[in-house]
Amino acid sequence: MKKKNFLNFSRYVFLMSSFAVVVMLVIGYRSEVGPLVIVLFASLAVYCMGHAFLKSFSFTIWVFAFVAASMFYPSAFGTWFRFDLGILIVPLIQIIMFGMGTTLNTKDFRRIFTMPWPVFIGIFLQFTVMPLAGYGIAMLFGFDPEVAAGVILIGSCSGGVASNLMTYLAGGNVALSVTMTSCSTLISPVMTPFLMKVLAGKLVPIDFIGMMFSIFNMIIIPIVAGLVANRILYSNNKWANKARSLTFISILSVFLAVVTIFLRKDLFGPLAALKRGIIIGFTLLTVVALTKLIVNSMLNWPKNWMDKALPIVSMSGICFIIAIITARSRDKLLTVGLALVAAAIIHNFIGYIVGYWGARAAKLDEISCRTVSFEVGMQNGGMASGLAMDVLKSVSAALAPAIFGPWMNISGSVLATWWRRKSI
Repeated sequence: MKKKNFLNFSRYVFLMSSFAVVVMLVIGYRSEVGPLVIVLFASLAVYCMGHAFLKSFSFTIWVFAFVAASMFYPSAFGTWFRFDLGILIVPLIQIIMFGMGTTLNTKDFRRIFTMPWPVFIGIFLQFTVMPLAGYGIAMLFGFDPEVAAGVILIGSCSGGVASNLMTYLAGGNVALSVTMTSCSTLISPVMTPFLMKVLAGKLVPIDFIGMMFSIFNMIIIPIVAGLVANRILYSNNKWANKARSLTFISILSVFLAVVTIFLRKDLFGPLAALKRGIIIGFTLLTVVALTKLIVNSMLNWPKNWMDKALPIVSMSGICFIIAIITARSRDKLLTVGLALVAAAIIHNFIGYIVGYWGARAAKLDEISCRTVSFEVGMQNGGMASGLAMDVLKSVSAALAPAIFGPWMNISGSVLATWWRRKSI
């Protein structure tokens, strides 16, 4: 089926399912409308993926499709063959962060020395305005302690990689955006637990050390492994393209992963909490080296195959994480869902406004102001979801990241489109 015909087909499916949903709701078949709602969002997402203007909204619509599925059929995202799907949340986040690491290189961190003032302004606003805004909004809406802690948590996290994409779409300073995301992520093991301890410590128990190690395990180690993978994938040196070198890297990574699995925790000392991150890091390096070996020797794939594959993997992982969280907190979401959506809109709006005008007050140029606005307004929802489940052990705390994340993508896409059309 040609692309145009496929897009037309998906559009017709969307229109027909939309009509059917409306008719069923009118005649009172509300509980039976679930499959059609899922088809409605899925067909719309497929259509948007092939549309030049709507393409940036496709990820968010896929999220809606997964949320709809988890709301109508929560048991489908509970356990599979007695395996609790909640266990997959942290590994999926680690894979997403590994993907982020593969897009980085050492230049992104060295760039802080060439543009220190804009980077400082962005990170300062991010770790002051957003946590305080999260606290104020949580108190204003009167959320129960665990939900309120989740709102504060999303505001206390580092910048999300989505801000880099929105900056690119808006014609902003992508290099500055990537550097700010990288630097805020590196200091998040200290800043996020500190802010949570100060602002949310009276709402829920906050284990500062536990949260710090969880961030290292879930975020930092996978990103470092991704940086190594970046050298394997994109280096022009001969070693990175020789079958012998790639085979050696694969065998070494497998060996180190297996050794780490079987080493006793007491041998790690205080680093025992990082064991899971180290294992997943070596495992992912093995996958990358083996895949490149197969691609180079057997398959005629383009050299940028990783750039095409990772967005799909990341998008699928985030959708699945949100669906798992939504399924576990379906009843709670029905009572506080609209309030959390309102909180997400307000929090995100504050980030954009304060980020832009704070950068203007610091006398940054217009392009940098727009970049800082995205960086301050868009947090790492995956990181917040993982910390809520892994450290706070609370599905209710994970609700805010699950709702804030999709909204940030919607608002970011709209703002990026508007700024792209507005001349500097």
